[in-house]
Amino acid sequence: MRVLIAPDCFGGTLSAPEAAQAMADGWHASAPDDELVLRPLTDGGPGFVDVLHTVLGGTLHTLEVTGPLGEPVTATWLEHDGTAYVESAQANGLHLVPKADRRPLDATTRGVGELMVAARDAGVHTIVVGLGGSATTDGGQGMLEVAAPMLDAASISSAVDWPKIIAATDVENPLLGPHGAAHTFGPQKGASPQDVDELEARLEAFSAGKGPHLRDQPGAGAAGGLGFGLFLLGATRVSGAGLVRDLTGLDKAMATAQLVLTGEGSFDWQSLRGKLVTSVASAAAERGLPCLVLAGQVSVGRREAAAAGIEAAFAVVEHAGSVDAAFADPAGTLAALARHVASQWSA
Repeated sequence: MRVLIAPDCFGGTLSAPEAAQAMADGWHASAPDDELVLRPLTDGGPGFVDVLHTVLGGTLHTLEVTGPLGEPVTATWLEHDGTAYVESAQANGLHLVPKADRRPLDATTRGVGELMVAARDAGVHTIVVGLGGSATTDGGQGMLEVAAPMLDAASISSAVDWPKIIAATDVENPLLGPHGAAHTFGPQKGASPQDVDELEARLEAFSAGKGPHLRDQPGAGAAGGLGFGLFLLGATRVSGAGLVRDLTGLDKAMATAQLVLTGEGSFDWQSLRGKLVTSVASAAAERGLPCLVLAGQVSVGRREAAAAGIEAAFAVVEHAGSVDAAFADPAGTLAALARHVASQWSA
């Protein structure tokens, strides 16, 4: 059997390439004769640079930038064929802030701007910014303070000489309102109800007079409104999962596959709203291929999963026996689950 393995990262435990390898190791242990094709994926969030470097090669540039709470962090951007790939989460990621230390009112995207400036100064013709997994809700204000200093943000897009900018995200939320950056994602970043109201008011004030069409545009609320800040710089938006799917040759690999494996840390209701796992499942369904999900935890019912084109979903936590056991050896427990699944599904 030819099996395509195309997972996202598993939260803060496994990168997408690590998850793909763990799945492959487990599957191979149970079905050594199967042909396994690994295509680790990302939707623009954590692991964006890692996945693309694995597939494309290119040159990695490492520098120290401002972290989400002002502390220095080390971040890397990828240069390939005149294009820079910037992973915003390397500078403003929620994983950079311990849960007890999260201060959503203080978190900044300044480091993202520093990464973009480094890429621009290197002479690239295009900057692709992957959005997702952020600790910030500043509307991209910190980024703009670096990328477009001393300029009125209302005229930034026409006044700043920047390379072509692409915002890669699968989040379609607007900047403001009940489905906006503060209300939808603020609580995940440690924001209390009072904090959410304050963040919403700040986003409203910051975006006032800067183009209602931009703040209402799908993706403006991505990464705490960083999408809006990038739109002010003239960015266009693309699907992060779709972009990576094209660059990694996922469709070509799927054309000859007989079974597709995908996965992520938590397969939940958010997964069904256009995230990477459902993108993979949709592509598999178009070709009549069964698609299986291996996830850290699964909270999606069988009926909902089936509607998304997923044949079955399996949880590492259930197979390992507990959350503690799963986290103690993420790669080992994922491999063990893959071995179990292969014993049922390998032809």
